Amino acid sequence: MKRVFGAKKEKEPPPSVQDATDRINKRGESVDEKIKRLDAELSKYKEQIKKTRPGPAQEAVKARAMRVLKQKRMYEGQRDMLYNQTFNLDQVSFAAEGIKDAQQTMTAMKAANKELKGMMKTVKIEEIDSMQDEMMDLMDISTEIQESLGRSYNVPDDIDEEDLMGELDALEADMGMESESTGVPAYLQPDKEPDLDAELNLPSAPIGHGAVPPSRQNAQHVDEFGLPIVPRASLRD
Repeated sequence: MKRVFGAKKEKEPPPSVQDATDRINKRGESVDEKIKRLDAELSKYKEQIKKTRPGPAQEAVKARAMRVLKQKRMYEGQRDMLYNQTFNLDQVSFAAEGIKDAQQTMTAMKAANKELKGMMKTVKIEEIDSMQDEMMDLMDISTEIQESLGRSYNVPDDIDEEDLMGELDALEADMGMESESTGVPAYLQPDKEPDLDAELNLPSAPIGHGAVPPSRQNAQHVDEFGLPIVPRASLRD
């Protein structure tokens, strides 16, 4: 059957935007090369026109230069059209890339939306509000407990703070006066030892003849140490 009717030809895939752009760029490069060659010829003809005298020879050179100039203008027009086509293809490519990006963005957003809906099913705003209220109540209770444990015992509640501040100011004034007089506050000065002799009012020990009372000097004789002299008769006995 294939020999009679022939095999069906497979259709070639249409060229992509990038393929068309590459092809047009190659054509533009070839046109640029032709324009460069024509510019080189024109420069030669200009030099010849300068060197030749006016006449038939110069007119012939001018005619050749005019023909080359026309070809150059034609190639320049083709190059401009190719540049415009390349610009249009670039715009189409940019639009196509933008649409692809939009499709990928939409696909990602749909997946994220589906995942977010599944997560929101497990979270309820009523439960969050209830938990927040419970946490506030627990914090209030904790504050009350701390205040209750931090209270001082045997401290009356009706103490006037102004009276306390007055006493504190007076205490600070007394401390300032003591520090000015002695240089050291009274509560930092060392304790003095009590004078027991002054407290008991005891007489001092006798020293020398002047320490013996006058009444005893008339009654008995004393030696140099203030002691009574024993009679010799009593010593013999």
